[in-house]
Amino acid sequence: MQDYADSQSGREPPPGYEPWGEKQSLWRRIKRLLGPVGIGLVVVIKLLAKIKFLILPIIKFLPLLLKTGGTMVLSIGAYALAWGWKFALGFVLLMLVHECGHLLAARRIGLKVGAPVFIPFMGAFIAMKEAPRDAWIEAQVGLGGPLVGALGAFLCWGIYAATGQPLFSALAYAGFFLNLFNLTPVGFLDGGRVVGAISLWLWVIGLGVAGAMMFLSPNVVLFIIMIMSLPHMWRCYHNRKTAYYQVPPLRRVIMSILYFGLLALLVAGMALSHVALAP
Repeated sequence: MQDYADSQSGREPPPGYEPWGEKQSLWRRIKRLLGPVGIGLVVVIKLLAKIKFLILPIIKFLPLLLKTGGTMVLSIGAYALAWGWKFALGFVLLMLVHECGHLLAARRIGLKVGAPVFIPFMGAFIAMKEAPRDAWIEAQVGLGGPLVGALGAFLCWGIYAATGQPLFSALAYAGFFLNLFNLTPVGFLDGGRVVGAISLWLWVIGLGVAGAMMFLSPNVVLFIIMIMSLPHMWRCYHNRKTAYYQVPPLRRVIMSILYFGLLALLVAGMALSHVALAP
């Protein structure tokens, strides 16, 4: 009778009042059970549902941010101990540009590759999720890094020419050297992959150059590269007559022009930036 009287009189029921026998919804029960906390949770859930288009991309690329971004920060910290944070930041960014060159070349061809991973004082690399079909494709991916990396080094030189800041001249020199070193025709280095589409006999020259570098300036990184590359080079030499290394003559000429032309360009860039560093 009381319920009927209140409804007839037009009075509002008190807060929290539920008519006798009316079935409560699940959300309503939760809110009554948790009180203000429950209401807050409901508001947060509704807000997250509205902005999920912003959250989902972040979750999707979180492994990439942790793998590439985390190893980049670690490398910057390691190099900063030796050369200061400004040069370390620029140097790691130049390595990122180099690896993005490989990434772009692989994507253009249709190969699936992983995100760049940085290892302090060892450089960086991208993992190929599928093997190239032949030496010509492998050479294109190998050349992509030094080619785009050379553009990054020339950009640093251009900033130096415009501002006169010696930091960018030093970064340009480091960038030219980094990409020139990677073009050494030895095993796992970019140059070793490129010359597979030209002639595997260039590896003999590469071994001589690497040996001379180790003799003049002993380097543990170069030593590790040599040790890891020798078994790979031996296997490739034994497979040199397979279809993988049967590159048409015209493509061999094209890759030779690109490879040796880039070598000459990087040497000229090193000489140019070295003159600026001399004073």
